[in-house]
Amino acid sequence: MAKAHVQHKLLDMMKRRIPTVIAIVLLLAVWEAWVRIGHVPSTMIASPSEIAQATVETWPTLWPATQVTLLEGTVGFLLAVACGILIGILLYCSRIADAALFPLLSAAQTMPLISIAPLFLIWFGFEISGKIVIVAVFGLFPIAVQTIRGLEAVPQFYSDVALTCGATRAWTLWHVKLRVAARQIYGGIRVSAAYIFATAATAEYLGARKGLGIWLQAAYNSFRTPLIFSATLVIIAITGVLMCLVNLSERMLLGPAGDDEDPDAGQ
Repeated sequence: MAKAHVQHKLLDMMKRRIPTVIAIVLLLAVWEAWVRIGHVPSTMIASPSEIAQATVETWPTLWPATQVTLLEGTVGFLLAVACGILIGILLYCSRIADAALFPLLSAAQTMPLISIAPLFLIWFGFEISGKIVIVAVFGLFPIAVQTIRGLEAVPQFYSDVALTCGATRAWTLWHVKLRVAARQIYGGIRVSAAYIFATAATAEYLGARKGLGIWLQAAYNSFRTPLIFSATLVIIAITGVLMCLVNLSERMLLGPAGDDEDPDAGQ
């Protein structure tokens, strides 16, 4: 019975992924044919085969740059998750804090990175710590917003039952409301994870000693288009890995999404 269930799950997953794989293969085939048949200069756009070859040839220097961006993005993301959830809880619990801080939090997200990067260079220099702070600042907003929205969407009867059973308001918040709101909070975490490494690379591009941003800058300055695509491909790949880890942690902590559905809803 369990084996049949696992096989069914695997088949279901394959059916969902096959269209994606086919679309990617077709895109790469058309891209390769267009560059080769059209004799498009490699300085304008590189073919997938050229990008793959350039990635393999430059991997000994590309990987160390990737490690720097990975460190900045991962640490900044973890800080964004922790601070975003805590700020969201604070703004949910305090109307005064919400009125005072939420507009400032929103304003921080509207500022273009290029306008505040010089300040971080002045404060932190070219060190990794400055990039971590930038990533955390730009990553916490969707998490904080979804934390607030998730807590506000929790039906009142959850709190009523817990309080009737003798629980304190603080216990109810941490053990009941946050658990019910967790799915929505994870939505904000996923949004943040989607652009965390791109933010780190952009911050490096504007001022750093090493990282994928510096790699992109060097590739651009030397008109080596395949290397620009190589770095972009790496950013996409590590972002995909982070998204998978976020989904895995959600499944481990909260179980499959279907487990939250009301079994009596269809009756």
